Amino acid sequence: MTVNPIAPTTSLPVRVLIVDDHELARAGIAAVLMREPGIEVVGEAGDGAAALDFVSRHPVDLVMMDMQMPGMDGIEATRRIKALRPAIRVIMVTVQAKPEVLMDALRAGVAGYLLKDASRREIIGAVRQVLRGEAFLNPDLVMQTLRRLAATAPDDESPVEPLTAREQQVLRLLMQGKTNREIARELIISPGTVKVHVEHIIAKLGVSDRTQAAVRALELGLVSLS
Repeated sequence: MTVNPIAPTTSLPVRVLIVDDHELARAGIAAVLMREPGIEVVGEAGDGAAALDFVSRHPVDLVMMDMQMPGMDGIEATRRIKALRPAIRVIMVTVQAKPEVLMDALRAGVAGYLLKDASRREIIGAVRQVLRGEAFLNPDLVMQTLRRLAATAPDDESPVEPLTAREQQVLRLLMQGKTNREIARELIISPGTVKVHVEHIIAKLGVSDRTQAAVRALELGLVSLS
């Protein structure tokens, strides 16, 4: 049996839904993904409402989500999909690489974003990274966005289990867009240990992924960006 190279703990292919109001754009992403071993494009949708309906009826691991669509746009669709199926990863596909756009996307629950002119290598790299549980985000843009989030985050006194000193260190580096390997090198620990710390952070903050952990930590005032 061939083991999926993207999700090495399972023999099942990664199931991808492609959402875009332009048929040609959907076909282009599908053509890239279907050439990659371990990926199965299980469906396409032309708007957010159709995407939400699809994930409510079919198993999906990853959604490639266009941001600007008529009716329900990608931001709202992501928000509703994450509420319905928190384990689904969403990569936003957009023509706009701006902090204000990414801020809304992060709050909605995206795990990464790609520009619409991304190369095949960038698309596959984003998919692999997100399915490893890591965010696919430009570090500089992330920091600009998180600073905006910190400035606008509401006061939230919801109780959470305290983070250890090491978990706080990992969280700060995670918020800089660093991968597990980069965090491991900086803290002189193994990537496996970083992965465990990230899993603990996610569980304590009651979120579904590391990107949402960064947003939640800012809302709770657990870390400073200074």
